[in-house]
Amino acid sequence: MSGPAVSQRPWPALALVGFAYAIAHVVAQAVIQATAGWHPLACVALADVAATVAVFVFSRSFNNSSFYDPYWSVAPASIALWLALGPGGVDGLTLRQGLVLTLVVLYAVRLTFNWARGWTGLGHEDWRYVDLRRQAGKAYWVVSLVALHLMPTGMVLLAVLPLHAALVTDATGFGALDVLAALVTLGAIVIESVADEQLRSFRLHKREDGEICTVGMWGWSRHPNYFGELSFWVGLWLFGVAAGAPWWAGVGVVAMIGLFVGVSIPLAEKRSLERRPHYAEHQRRVSMLIPWFPRKA
Repeated sequence: MSGPAVSQRPWPALALVGFAYAIAHVVAQAVIQATAGWHPLACVALADVAATVAVFVFSRSFNNSSFYDPYWSVAPASIALWLALGPGGVDGLTLRQGLVLTLVVLYAVRLTFNWARGWTGLGHEDWRYVDLRRQAGKAYWVVSLVALHLMPTGMVLLAVLPLHAALVTDATGFGALDVLAALVTLGAIVIESVADEQLRSFRLHKREDGEICTVGMWGWSRHPNYFGELSFWVGLWLFGVAAGAPWWAGVGVVAMIGLFVGVSIPLAEKRSLERRPHYAEHQRRVSMLIPWFPRKA
């Protein structure tokens, strides 16, 4: 197969994706009910995997792995809400819990909206999935289940480990580190929002093939949206540290940084080098990730 065989208009396709995620949440809730009394993180892990498999069924049925794309933003909010308001939570939200929930939900709504307005329907699939489909051949759907569905779910699950301390145990009072965590997390959402909007505006305007986006933040970083994304997970980790999270709660943010720096960015850089004649010069001038003053040409 060279690509998705099904094509629909965007709104029916988005409704179908919404239905898929409703089913995934029902499956997750059933798993949580079946594991009542277990440690909250164990419940979340099993429910998360079950929901991912449910979404994969839709991906396979409609021949499009981009069914999974919103999971990255939907899952953290679902997990956070259950940890704070579920049976393991405490009565009444503390200031830290309320702030964390607000920021995680804000992140989820913004990122999901940004995905939805850019998705053109079931005839479209992320270019990375298309490349992987070509490379994997008949094994594609096994690879898709492991690499495009379960692996990202595992990454997000590791990254939200600090939320257990911040939303369930909440062992320490609100302090200066919480203020720093809030500033980092909110700043990350703003940075990612601005970067996504600037990139969207650049793509909507007519331009020559191969032109490089240097608008706004994109003139200071080659991947400011990824910088914002990683900063968000750092912010959640800081909330966890402020709440007394154990050292191992930080493995998720380390893994997330490794994923973006070691996989996502190199793939994007390779694609840009192939499609944009002047990208090598752009690499020399502009910081890869952390926004910084560009070098002179």
